[in-house]
Amino acid sequence: MKALLAVRALLPGRQDYTLLPRTWKGDLVAGVTVGIVALPLALAFGVSSGAGAASGLITAVIAGVIAAVFGGSNIQVSGPTGAMVVVLGPVIAAHGLGALAAVSVLAGVIVVAAGLLKLGRVVTLLPWPVIEGFTVGIAVIIFLQQVPAAFGAKPGPSSNAAISAIQAISTVSPASVLAPVAVVALVAVIMVASPRIHPRIPGSLIAIIIATVAAQFLGLPVTRVGALPGSLPAPMMPSLDLATITALAASAGTIAALAAIESLLSARVGASISDTGPYDADRELLGQGLASVASGFFGGMPATGAIARTAVNIRSGGRTRLAAITHALVLLAVVYLATGPVSRIPLAALAGVLMVTATRMVSLKTLRSVIGSTRADTVVFFITALITVSFDLIEAVEIGIAVAAFFALRALVRSSGVHREEIPGPVLEGDEHIAVFRLDGALFFAAAERVLERVSAIRNVDVVIIRMSQLQILDATGARTITDIVQALERRGITVLIKGIQERHLRLVTQVGVLDSLRHHKHLFTELTPAVEHARSHVARAASARTARNPGKKPQPVQTQAPLQTPTLKED
Repeated sequence: MKALLAVRALLPGRQDYTLLPRTWKGDLVAGVTVGIVALPLALAFGVSSGAGAASGLITAVIAGVIAAVFGGSNIQVSGPTGAMVVVLGPVIAAHGLGALAAVSVLAGVIVVAAGLLKLGRVVTLLPWPVIEGFTVGIAVIIFLQQVPAAFGAKPGPSSNAAISAIQAISTVSPASVLAPVAVVALVAVIMVASPRIHPRIPGSLIAIIIATVAAQFLGLPVTRVGALPGSLPAPMMPSLDLATITALAASAGTIAALAAIESLLSARVGASISDTGPYDADRELLGQGLASVASGFFGGMPATGAIARTAVNIRSGGRTRLAAITHALVLLAVVYLATGPVSRIPLAALAGVLMVTATRMVSLKTLRSVIGSTRADTVVFFITALITVSFDLIEAVEIGIAVAAFFALRALVRSSGVHREEIPGPVLEGDEHIAVFRLDGALFFAAAERVLERVSAIRNVDVVIIRMSQLQILDATGARTITDIVQALERRGITVLIKGIQERHLRLVTQVGVLDSLRHHKHLFTELTPAVEHARSHVARAASARTARNPGKKPQPVQTQAPLQTPTLKED
């Protein structure tokens, strides 16, 4: 029953459209606006991936509707994105265009499974510098991927975007470069200038129209998009035999991880800048996975949530899923009514759109924030960005998380410490034979050895009191270290008293054997004063024993206890 209720919570319901009676007009306007903005991007991403402009358009239509209906965000707009293009290009180059549908379905199934397993909140574990480094790396790759089209050349044979761009440029002649570069420059100028005239002007669409008309009127020698289908293709189940699944499994896993990360980040950003309520991360994964599966059936690409289009939707007044559905219907109208004009769009114009889009993905304000935060965050940011551009997107995220985890552990170790304290109150005879140690912060595997060395090195004492009330984090290694400390001191004849074990740590220290290592069960205290009194009684008995063994030796005078200047684990 619980499983059925959990699945039911991930499905569409009437609650998705509670605002619709009040917002439908604004949703329709926003949907048309987003559709206009999405048209050149869908075409450009399709061409850039190697799947073709038609595939990008089909993805925006099919995935746009499915993700809007089944997704977990009221204002998310989905379709082909730059990050997906970066991954799909090498897949299509290695396995051919026929692998597109299969890898879309496989990746979609993985994302659906992640949603059903409620893995949606995993994205919140990604550190901010990793996300920003990943974004900058993707932006650089998208820009480099457009260089061949911007120069009127075919991409080079290398799978690395930078090397491929260099290889492509080396094959062109100066005369053939002028026309495509002029088209790119025209598109860039229009896109940069249009927001300054009015923020709601769809600069990319206007740039595409002007560039296409100019190229047609002047007869420029530039490559065009080419013929597009005048209708949606019939759905078809791709071939998913064992050999195909085996060959595409790794790529599908990478695409699924990328789709989940980008979609959830986009949904989170959308929820943070709108007043349409929170998003359901698990349902968002389910919706995005179904969208990629459906897109694959129609010959489209894997889909993700698109931050730029979602932001346009919010700024244009979108408040419910009707806006994203309308955006897909606008693009569907283009498929049936405007394939002729669209087929004459220069590829260089689409390259210009993506070059400007990639540049806008990099926020100078965000870069300054990351680089100006801490040295560790700066290192994580640059490592993630560099690996994204040089090697692989998912490896970049994994390595970025690993580096961030290393710095987090180092900071945690630095915040941890063991401090020798003065005994509270007036100094009594024999107090110099009592050592009080306070454990602070975290005692875990990365700090345990240093704590063991520090406490075990104590000399000329009869009793050691270990204070644990300030210990915030304790793992099994830390608890075992305390056991080792107690056993090592007791073997040397030093009595160990433990004070202030927190209730949340009690089960762990019991299981690991800390309590069993004490000489007596009465050596466990909740307050420091009784522990000190007990320690003084041990010291007195030890002093009596020493006097009995050496009756002629005079007792040493009691000295006032000075503040202890002992080293700690804290570092500057």
